[in-house]
Amino acid sequence: MVQTVDGIVRRERPGSRDRTVELLERSWRPFALLAACYAVWWAITEFGIVPRYLVPSPGATLQVIAEKSGYLGHHTLVTAYETVLGFAIAVVVGVAAAVLMVASAEVEKTLYPLLLFAQVIPKIAIAPLFVVWLGFGLTPRIVVAVLIAFFPVVISMVTGLKSVDPEMLQLASTMGAGPAKTFAKIRFPASLPFLFSGLKVAVTLAVTGAVVGEFVGGNEGLGSVILQANGNIDTPMLFAGLLVMSLLGVVLFVAVEIAERLLLPWHASRRGDAVTVTF
Repeated sequence: MVQTVDGIVRRERPGSRDRTVELLERSWRPFALLAACYAVWWAITEFGIVPRYLVPSPGATLQVIAEKSGYLGHHTLVTAYETVLGFAIAVVVGVAAAVLMVASAEVEKTLYPLLLFAQVIPKIAIAPLFVVWLGFGLTPRIVVAVLIAFFPVVISMVTGLKSVDPEMLQLASTMGAGPAKTFAKIRFPASLPFLFSGLKVAVTLAVTGAVVGEFVGGNEGLGSVILQANGNIDTPMLFAGLLVMSLLGVVLFVAVEIAERLLLPWHASRRGDAVTVTF
């Protein structure tokens, strides 16, 4: 039922059946695209457009994943651990840096050029230095993941903190709210949609950072699997590692998306179907 009051259209909350239909409507396009990509991949290998020692068939790749599930699972857990830990550190440090930059113009003028300079340096070029400085093990891989995921978190958080309506800040000031209370009640909640946009980018980049760290500093993780398969010209295992790495990134992205839906049900992007303004 739709009710119109003062130019505002209010719709009833959809039931489980409506949500299922909506989910199917949103999901069939990505699945159709994946099916089309699979068909193109199969055709390229089946008709010999590209030799199979360069591009393995989808069946060979999936067979490797099934046969080496334990092996790939172990290395996936290692990469997932490095990614999640690096992502968490990047979020904590990035949010803290963004708060300092917004609170002080001098800090922003000092840190912003350094952050930009650090971002444009290719991480694959400096990853070997971390191995030299920090030794082999998890630490250099986590550091690379932090460095790659850090920049999107800072930029999105700074943008969110600066996007608060000035009238809201003035209202809070006239009502006697101090800086700490204004931050907790107004600035931080208003910045969360921007922050989550950055987190979605950062979590996928953290996977890349962990794998890059594994290329140069370890014998575990999906990066080492890909590197060894490349050295052995084992293209089915190479493609299997790339596919599992992509799936890991998708899973982590979806996890951030779910967290956003749970933490920001009040945001306009989450309730746009419930309230529509018509003028």
